[in-house]
Amino acid sequence: MATVLVVDDHEMTRLGLRACAQAMGLASVEWLEAGTLAGAMALYESRRPDLVLLDLKLPDSLGLQGLRRFLAHFPDARVAVFSAAEGALVVEQATALGALGFVPKSASSACILDMVRGWLQQASPVAGPSPAMAACRPGTELLSPTQIRVLERVLAGMSNQQIADELGLALGTVKNAVSSIMLKLDARSRLHLISLFR
Repeated sequence: MATVLVVDDHEMTRLGLRACAQAMGLASVEWLEAGTLAGAMALYESRRPDLVLLDLKLPDSLGLQGLRRFLAHFPDARVAVFSAAEGALVVEQATALGALGFVPKSASSACILDMVRGWLQQASPVAGPSPAMAACRPGTELLSPTQIRVLERVLAGMSNQQIADELGLALGTVKNAVSSIMLKLDARSRLHLISLFR
């Protein structure tokens, strides 16, 4: 059974995430909880969970200091930042410090749990944009389900032809979808589109 440690000083956030997970097919995951960085480190020491979701605002830690301290003690830990601070600079700095990824609290429960599921299925952190983020970035709520599926494959590095083959769509349909996605997300190029999710 996979184990996830949620570190957040709001009990309702921790309980809500656990309840959503049980309701959405992640009942086989064991959820551990901590409300402070010290509590999280003690729990990690004894249980060694597969994934840590770490808030950046805790009673005994503020900002990226907590991530830095946690990874200094447990350099092999798989830690994803779980925060309401979603600025590009914060995401970039968290990744530079060794975070597995970034989970925005503004994302839907389904999106957050999709990201958790994806990380639990990975043997090790993967660099680059995460396809799971396709439905989490602000603005993607404007995309249709088909456009989300196309976007996920663009982020995975697939060509239009590969996307068309995998999804069973006409090449022209995929090209139109990519153009619409770029327009809705204000991306200047395919490369710029991918960089939005880094």
